[in-house]
This record gives sequence, structure tokens and C-alpha cells, in this order.
Amino acid sequence: MMNCYKTAATVGDHMFFSLIKSRTISRRLPNTKPFLSRSQSQAAESSSEASPGQHTADKPRLRAIDLARKVRQEKARTRTEQTEPPVSAMQQRVTELKRFSLQLQNVHPNVLAKHLHKNLLYQDKDVVIINKPYGVPVREDSGVTSITSVLPVLSKMMDGLKVKNDSNLLPCLSLEKDSTGVLLLARSEAAAENILHLSRNNQLERRYWVITVGVPVPSEGLIDIPIIEREVSSPQPHFKMTLSPLYRMNEAGEKLTKVRGHRQAHPAVTKYRVLDSSYGCSLVELQALTGVKHQMRVHMAYALGCPILGDHKYSHWSKLAPQKLPEGVLKKLGLEQTKSRHLPLHLHARHLVLPGHSGSDVSTSCPLPKYFIKTLNRLRLTFPEDKNNK
Repeated sequence: MMNCYKTAATVGDHMFFSLIKSRTISRRLPNTKPFLSRSQSQAAESSSEASPGQHTADKPRLRAIDLARKVRQEKARTRTEQTEPPVSAMQQRVTELKRFSLQLQNVHPNVLAKHLHKNLLYQDKDVVIINKPYGVPVREDSGVTSITSVLPVLSKMMDGLKVKNDSNLLPCLSLEKDSTGVLLLARSEAAAENILHLSRNNQLERRYWVITVGVPVPSEGLIDIPIIEREVSSPQPHFKMTLSPLYRMNEAGEKLTKVRGHRQAHPAVTKYRVLDSSYGCSLVELQALTGVKHQMRVHMAYALGCPILGDHKYSHWSKLAPQKLPEGVLKKLGLEQTKSRHLPLHLHARHLVLPGHSGSDVSTSCPLPKYFIKTLNRLRLTFPEDKNNK
């Protein structure tokens, strides 16, 4: 029994001296806390973080897995900020142009048909007028969904998907792949023949809006110069349409001399009118009185020396290269010369007048695409607000 009391006394004395020792060390080191077990330490931290009057059990514990996940997220965010520099205004502009150029190319036919149906401009029992988007060919083209390929689906959407429909929409007056605007479709072969007859006799009026690099002089006129297709000898041989004039200036530069016309040249007549000009660019209204391939592009580039903005084919003759723009124009467009290749062709079929069967003409205007409007705003170009341009 005495041994038991001695053992208890010895243990008690040992604990007493240990407690005195820990308190003595705490007094010597002001920032040192008394030794606590892990559970006591967690409880102390929870009680210190809890707001006054709030029980520690109300605050959820922070698990080790949550803490590790948070640390990984912070490291990933820091790494991303270090490796990816901030996107400049020019990079944003290029990305915007790239995304626009590929917007409706290589899409499912039903998607294109829905887009055309949503943007119908006019329809009656004989004709349908649609708003052609950029970059979509009218006829079949390799690897790209065309307007013609989705016309059966578009016809069913117009008449109702549940209604049996044997009619076919036929494209009458084509547009280039990279142009936008009014596209005329016929509901029958008879209507298509009538439209072609009106077009050959110059009874169908189509007006185009283009943005040109340069200001045409004079501001209004008629270009009557035949066009022919020739091969260009260059490191990249290719074919282009070019001028084949019937008159040539003499050596003294005093008068014109008529020359023999080339047999393969096509008569081409384009009427033009400058609507506005600013910063060395112009908004020009064109009316093609003939239907030669690339007629308006060739006349603007080679006859007037004012190529259409985004026309990378006819801005040079001897080579295939992106259009070269003046520094002032590049600055207004928010681009560098190395990125000018992303500019789309600014050629828009704005207005169509079709003689009606009952005496009243069908007059349709097509809204400008967004990229066209943004370019007008950047170049500070405006257009008259009349009843045909609303």
C-alpha cells in the first residue's frame, strides 16, 4: 500500500514539475503557445475564428481535400495569367473577322435553310427573294454547303413541313460566293424564264453597295470597257478577268484611237455613283448593266483605280497576295498589313426592282451585314436615308 502511495506521489510530482517547466518556457518566449494536442489545437482555432456568440459547431470544417483543390486552382490561375498575355484590340479584331468568315460555311444544310427562312425579304406565287449570307456559294462548291443544295428544305419550310410540296426554288440571278444581299429565286421554270428575259433586256434593276479603297474621280459616271479573261504569268500562274479596251491613247496623249476588239472580250457596262467618302475610302453605289464575270470588281480596280475593300484577287495584277492598304486605312480598321487578308469582300447587293405582272413593281432592299456596318462606322462613312435605303 505504501508503494502505491509513493508511486502516485511520484507521478503527481512529475506532472507538477512538468507544468511549471512549460509555463516557465512560455514566459521566456512571448509568442510561444502552450503545447496542445491536435484535437485541442483544432478546437482552439475553431473557437478563435468563430464570431462572438456563435457556437463552433455551426461553422463547417475545412477538409483537407477542399484545401488541396483550392491550392491547385490558385496555381492554375497564376500559371494561366503568366503564360497567356492579354489580348490586344487588333487580335480581337482579327478573331472577330475570322469567326465571321466561317460563320455559315460547312454547316448542316438544315441550319443554312433555317437561316435563309428567317431572313426572307419577299415572296409571292412566282418569286422568292432571300438575303444571301457571306461565304456561301449559290451553286455547288466542293466541301461547302451551297444555297442550291438547301432550296428543297427551304421550300418545305415556307409551305409547312407537313404539307406535300412538289415545287422547287430555282436561282435566277447569281451572286458571287463572297458577296452578300438580294438573291432572286423563281418558284417555277416559267417564272425563271421570265426573269432571265427581263434581265437580258435590262428591265430588271439591281443596285450594289461597295466600299472602295480610294475615291473615284469623277464622283459619278459610266464605265464602258469590255472585259476578257487572261492568264497571269507569275510564280503562281493563274487566270484573271481584265480590261480589253476598244480605244487606245496615242503617244502624245492628245486623243483616243479605236483599235480592233478581241473576239473573246465581253461587253461590260457599269454605272457608279459615290455616296460618301472619308479617310481615303468611299461608299459607292454600282449598277451593272451587263452580266460579265467579276465585272464590277474589275471596273473598280482597273478602270477607276479604286479596288473594292477586301478584294484580294483584283488589288494586284501580277501576283496573288492580300490587299495592300494605306496606313491611315489600316489604323481606322484596327488592323496591321499582315492581317489584311482576313478582310471580307465589301460587296453587297442592296436593292432590287422587279417589274410586276399587275403593273406594280416589286421593290426590295436588303439590310447591310454587320461586318459592312462596322466598317462604315470605323471609316466614318454615311449613306443617304431615303425610302429605298431604310
